Amino acid sequence: MTSRSEILREKMEELIAVGALAPGQHLDETELAARFGVSRTPIRETLIQLASMGLVVMRPRRGALVAELGPHQLVEMFEVMSELEATCSRLAARRMTPADHVRLLAAHLACREARDASDPDAYYYKNEAFHEAIYAGSHNQFLLEQTRNLYRRLRPYRRLQLRVRDRVGASYEEHDGLVQAILAGDGDRAEQLTRSHVMIQGQRFADLMASLPQLAAGELLAPGAAGRTRREGAPAP
Repeated sequence: MTSRSEILREKMEELIAVGALAPGQHLDETELAARFGVSRTPIRETLIQLASMGLVVMRPRRGALVAELGPHQLVEMFEVMSELEATCSRLAARRMTPADHVRLLAAHLACREARDASDPDAYYYKNEAFHEAIYAGSHNQFLLEQTRNLYRRLRPYRRLQLRVRDRVGASYEEHDGLVQAILAGDGDRAEQLTRSHVMIQGQRFADLMASLPQLAAGELLAPGAAGRTRREGAPAP
């Protein structure tokens, strides 16, 4: 059963992911307590948890703020992310069961429906479920946990990438090739495709850097998303 502290952490994590709490923003405990209808104690505990995840920075005597990533750190983290996910895909191609294949195909279909609806916000959540199906299909719990942790840290930036023109369509096409490789049991191909899919470089990196001011300004937040909690199917804490 999910505890109140877990629910609060998930809500704040989601606000950071969608840009409602923007990188560099000061997090006032009193304001947050009023916002969520709780005392300052659970807010403080939640901020400590988020700090342990790298989403928040705790500053002695100056309070907390939403963590920011510089260009160099972003590249390094996406580089590691691409390797973790590539390993998940390689193992998934070897280890997925028929039931795992059904879940992967269902997640892929959901991504296509969001793409066809031209809804990048919906695609973002369906995309999370798609990647989660691959993580689970690796059947390596330690790898799954480490990959989820870094995915959470990069959520605002992965979401932002989907706002770049034509990125949703390109992402889906990359998924399609990956699905075919996994279903065929071609681990090497799945690994290669995933690494290219996740890594940001060249024009993709330039597009992300050009879009960062939107994230800092809170423009990433979709209408009504402030009260949205983690969608069903997204990577679990």
